[in-house]
Amino acid sequence: MKVTIYTDGSARGNPEGPGGYGVLLQYVDAKGVLHETERSAGYQKTTNNRMELMAAIAGLEALTKPCSVTIYSDSQYLVKAFNDHWIDGWIKNGWRNAGKKPVKNTDLWKRLLTAKSQHEVEFVWVKGHDGNPGNERCDQLATAAADGEDLLIDEGLTK
Repeated sequence: MKVTIYTDGSARGNPEGPGGYGVLLQYVDAKGVLHETERSAGYQKTTNNRMELMAAIAGLEALTKPCSVTIYSDSQYLVKAFNDHWIDGWIKNGWRNAGKKPVKNTDLWKRLLTAKSQHEVEFVWVKGHDGNPGNERCDQLATAAADGEDLLIDEGLTK
């Protein structure tokens, strides 16, 4: 099954919150019916990059069987980690970056790799605030997430 996931995380420019992450999953079933599931969560005191990772994890972990997945994100950090082989370099360097400093959010990166390993996953960066409908979808998710009261998936992600 082919699944499209839009993700976003937003600290609203302030790492002390309010912020959150949002995920939209879309797929077409065998009868040709489009299904959509949107989830969001509001959190405090975490960074934008961490919320971007949580969004991708939440989307992949919500899938109950192996799928062909395209994840659209407005986070260069998330997309470049896979498309520019940062992940490979980090693993080879013992989870240290090229400057030999420890990679941030290692716990979430490892969790994302585990979730990703269950599926065939492609990451696509939707850039800009230029009328790109993919980016607008991501921005809507971030707004819903930052305003959300429903703590989604795993509160342990923020501890």
